[in-house]
Amino acid sequence: MGCLPMFLCPLHARAEHGSSALVHIGVHPGGHGLPGLRHNASFNFRGTIKMKVGICLPYMKAGLTRDDYLQWFQRVDAGPFHSISCGERVHGPTFDMRVLLAAAAACTRKVMITPTLYVLPMHSAVQVAKEVASLDILSGGRVQHVCVGYGGRDKDYAALEAPFKGRYGRMDTQVETLRQVWNQQEVIPGGGVIGPAPTQAGGPKLLAGALGPKSIARCAQWADGLYAWSGNGEQGELANAFQMADNAWEAAGRDSKPYRLGGFWCSLADNGAQRLYDYVYEYLAIAGPEIATMMAESVHRSSEDAVLEALDNAQAAGCEELFLVPATADLAEVDRLGDLLLRRG
Repeated sequence: MGCLPMFLCPLHARAEHGSSALVHIGVHPGGHGLPGLRHNASFNFRGTIKMKVGICLPYMKAGLTRDDYLQWFQRVDAGPFHSISCGERVHGPTFDMRVLLAAAAACTRKVMITPTLYVLPMHSAVQVAKEVASLDILSGGRVQHVCVGYGGRDKDYAALEAPFKGRYGRMDTQVETLRQVWNQQEVIPGGGVIGPAPTQAGGPKLLAGALGPKSIARCAQWADGLYAWSGNGEQGELANAFQMADNAWEAAGRDSKPYRLGGFWCSLADNGAQRLYDYVYEYLAIAGPEIATMMAESVHRSSEDAVLEALDNAQAAGCEELFLVPATADLAEVDRLGDLLLRRG
C-alpha cells in the first residue's frame, strides 16, 4: 500500500516550506563517470537513461494472508519490476516491514529488496544493522539500498518507548553506528565485531528520508542520494526536490551526485479512482480532514494513461529509479502495472 517514509508529515513539510506541500525524500549512491549516471545504466529506445521501476508491497490493510503475500511475491518477481519495497508504521492494522521483506527475500530471486523506510531513531541502530545485514544475506545480496528517516508520528515513537524529541541529532549518530557495524568495526570496546557481515563491503547504500531544504542539507552530510516523493507524480515537484539535493550535495562538498529515486501513488484496480482517494485520505488523516481531503483530491493516477504520464514525468525530472505505490492489495495492481511497464518499454 503506502511506501512513503514515515517522516512524511504535512505539518512538518508546511513548517519547512511555508505551505502545506508534501515532500518526501530519500537517497542512493552517487556514481562515477558522467554526473548522475551509472556504469551499468541501460538505455531505452529514445536513447535516454531507462528509469528502473519498482513496486511497494501492501502492508497497511487488515485481513491479508500468507497466500496473498506469496502471490504478490511471485507475480512481482515474474514481472518487469526492478525492486520491491515496504514501509514502516506501528499503529493501525499494519504488517511488520522487516518480516514482510524477509519473506519477500526468501520467496523471490530477481527483484531488489528495499526497506522504505526505517524510522531509525525509533530503533537501536545496532539492531537495525543486524537486521539489514541478515536480510541482505537471505536475499543473496539484493539489498542494495536502505531508506532511513526521522518519522513524523509521535505516537509510533511512544508505542516503541522511544523519545520523539532529539530524533534529528540521534539519527546522525545512528548512521555512523550502522556503518561501523557493517564495516565490522567494534561498537563496544572489547566486545568484538557484530555480525553478520553484509554481502557488500560497507553494507547497503543509505537512502535518507528528509523534508525540505534544511533536512536535505543535514542528510547531505552522510546520505548517498535522494528519494523525492510526489503523490501525483508531478515533474515539477520531483525536479525541485532533485535540485535541492544537488545544491545540498554541492554545499556539503560531496564529490558525487545524489542518486535520484522517486515515487507516487496510483491504482489500476477496479474502481481505482475511488479507492485511490480513500487510501490517500486515510493515510494522511493524521494531518486533519482539510489536508487529507486536499491531498486525496490532488491524486488521480488511476488509469493507464494517467500512470504513463506520471512515469514520463518522473523520467523527465531525472529519476533513475521509481517506486509505484498501489492503493490496494489487489493482484490486479501487479498484473496491470506490469503489463503497462512492458508496453512502455
